[in-house]
Amino acid sequence: ATRRPVRAGSIRLAPVPSGSRRARPHGRPCLAGLFSWHPLLMALAFSLLLTEALLVFSPESSPLRSLSRKAKARAHWALQLLALLCALLGLAAVAYNKHLHGKAHLGTWHGRTGLLAVLYAAAQSAGGLLLLYPQLAKSWTLAKLKLYHATAGLVGYLLGCASLMLGMCSLWFTAAVTGAAWYLLMLCPVLTSLVVMSQVSNAYLYRKRSQH
Repeated sequence: ATRRPVRAGSIRLAPVPSGSRRARPHGRPCLAGLFSWHPLLMALAFSLLLTEALLVFSPESSPLRSLSRKAKARAHWALQLLALLCALLGLAAVAYNKHLHGKAHLGTWHGRTGLLAVLYAAAQSAGGLLLLYPQLAKSWTLAKLKLYHATAGLVGYLLGCASLMLGMCSLWFTAAVTGAAWYLLMLCPVLTSLVVMSQVSNAYLYRKRSQH
């Protein structure tokens, strides 16, 4: 018998059939709930881990503000790598799910922006090596490297938030989340973007201007 979705408030929860696999046409198995890992991992990567990685240096909101600069840098690296790992796993989950169902890849702006955000995050993480080994970029001072890294990181974070917001506009998400809950969830990346923009601006951009 067909089971109807269960509605909890304004969020509809579709029950998953028992068992870890379900049959697909032509006898090909499909992992049940595979797609659900995509939004979970992406939200964890960009909304939580990456946000904390950028705010770890904040003198107001960071829980590690009492630690040394070196300890904060290590925490930043750890959070950044965890965020990148979650993003890559989320990307792999949706790509494999589309492959199993024979659907086209990168068919929406959400998909294109999401792929760009993940690739950008990987490049940004690699660029952070220049801060650990500034001798690799002898033509730039350490202060300039920090400024460029922070500015590029802000751009990448905004790109990730844009991808999250585009995902919330998808048919799948708007069918699952409606009413006030949708607006509240849409507001979350907007607020975190403003906080991160303020942090980077106060720590680097405004300070750089005041030195001239």
